[in-house]
Amino acid sequence: MATTIRLARAGRKKSPAYRVVVADSRKARDGRFIEIIGFYQPVQDPPAMRVDKQRALDWLSKGARPSETVRSIFRKLGILKSFHEMRKPAAKTSA
Repeated sequence: MATTIRLARAGRKKSPAYRVVVADSRKARDGRFIEIIGFYQPVQDPPAMRVDKQRALDWLSKGARPSETVRSIFRKLGILKSFHEMRKPAAKTSA
């Protein structure tokens, strides 16, 4: 199963709010999902973003692909940097 981390729309008309969800890539945008790991509210000034960092890193390490918007949210929150450092092999020191 190909999983993606993407946004699912919530909120009312002309006042969007989004959930950051892990879902099967074949499901609809607001369809079934596996887990909610955060939210994003772009209407607030500044936009409100909250993501459970440990769950996001866990899903990324399992191979879940973030959408472009979620990737930019992760970049702003420092999750992608943590994931990159986690994957990078330890630097070798030469004597």
